[in-house]
Amino acid sequence: MPLAPLQKAVDDWISVNGGYWDEMSMLARLVEEVGELSREYNHQFGQKKKKSSEAESSIEDELGDLLFILICMANKQGIDLDEALGGVLKKYRIRDSTRWA
Repeated sequence: MPLAPLQKAVDDWISVNGGYWDEMSMLARLVEEVGELSREYNHQFGQKKKKSSEAESSIEDELGDLLFILICMANKQGIDLDEALGGVLKKYRIRDSTRWA
């Protein structure tokens, strides 16, 4: 599925809900969300289990939060994520073509 419709959907939502945050605030939000994903992984797969008083969360929810902020960051910078991801996949195909063969 192309990412352009997702970028537009996020942009539409942001435009009626106060606009994009500044770049450093979005970076801080990204770091916060990565921490929340790490915490959820640790709860599910690591030694630190969730306390009964902690709110329910899921890896799916945390990945969704990360995707949302990444799309916000791309939109604010005018980055086409289809092109960005296509470039990364091409780089991996070339660089790693014999790595695991």
